[in-house]
Amino acid sequence: MKRILIAPDSFKECLTATQVAFAISKGIKRVIPEAKIISIPFADGGEGTVDALVTVTEGKRIITSAVDALNRPIRSFFGVLGNGKTAVIEMAAASGIELLTPEERNPLITSTFGTGLLLKAAMEAGFTQIIIGIGGSATNDGGAGMAQALGFRLLDKNGDPIGPGGGSLGELHSIDQSNVHPLLRKVKITVASDVRNPLSGPSGATRVYGPQKGATPEMLDVLEKNLIHFAHILHQEFEINISELPGTGAAGGLGAGLMVFCNAKIVSGFELICQLTQLENQIKKAMLVFTAEGKIDSQTALGKTISGVAQLAKKHKVPVIALAGIVIDDLTELYSQGVTSVFPIGNEPMSLEESKARAEELLSGTSERVMRLALSLSEK
Repeated sequence: MKRILIAPDSFKECLTATQVAFAISKGIKRVIPEAKIISIPFADGGEGTVDALVTVTEGKRIITSAVDALNRPIRSFFGVLGNGKTAVIEMAAASGIELLTPEERNPLITSTFGTGLLLKAAMEAGFTQIIIGIGGSATNDGGAGMAQALGFRLLDKNGDPIGPGGGSLGELHSIDQSNVHPLLRKVKITVASDVRNPLSGPSGATRVYGPQKGATPEMLDVLEKNLIHFAHILHQEFEINISELPGTGAAGGLGAGLMVFCNAKIVSGFELICQLTQLENQIKKAMLVFTAEGKIDSQTALGKTISGVAQLAKKHKVPVIALAGIVIDDLTELYSQGVTSVFPIGNEPMSLEESKARAEELLSGTSERVMRLALSLSEK
């Protein structure tokens, strides 16, 4: 029986990694109905992280209350891995950019408070091991809101709590830890993130990711200044200098906040899922690997899902097909890493909005055409 592995990332603001894998499998089945298909959906820590990990470990979802990045009440969730011992959270389920309209996105006021509520819910449900994915954020508050939800009091020079969002961090004067949630020191928190940006500077949270969260050039100056001040206060209060540590700039500085306030460890999201799913072993047994993400460009080769999958497959001489909504730039490095060929899924001129609306159909159609070609070549 032909064994095919599907290991895709999500298509941002369109399909989760699980949905992408399902769409690809439909196309394959049209050509080889008897194919043995193994799906291992990936996620970068953003939307779909919980579903991806719950799916591959045969775990479950738990519904809970939280607030969005503008502190409006919402119904949210966290997952439980198949071992029944580990909770998994995606900050995007509370503080995510996709929960806000483009007009609502303003990192001066958006907060990670809802992410803190998800952590609190998981701790109070009895979990002492928690994985948190931190992609897809709408925030630039350094994890201050998350800390406030867990009982840290972030105070101005008058002893009053500062407001929400990155715009208030400049007012921070001291941090009161007397009412921190008692369970926080009993849990082990692992941050799944492949973002290596530092907290501040030209490649930091604000300058690189602020614009996509709604920050104007004027806002960027304020947010950058405030994050630098925030790091100074954290150094003063906790004796931890996080300004230039890799990964602290992830999710608008939530990486830094989790390291300092929660004693969390940042690990590669890709490597974590590899361990949980035994990805390399699955690749070794496959005749062909499909992977995918919304956009393939020169950045894809710098540690993203497709790059990681390709390098593992190259070790075992398994061909890799990469699908994407958009393909741009020189892909020479990706090919050298082990990608056999790259296919954009669009089959006619269409707008970005239309391609997103038809993404599942386009993925199925492209994977079907690729499989027909692969089957024809294998029979010669």
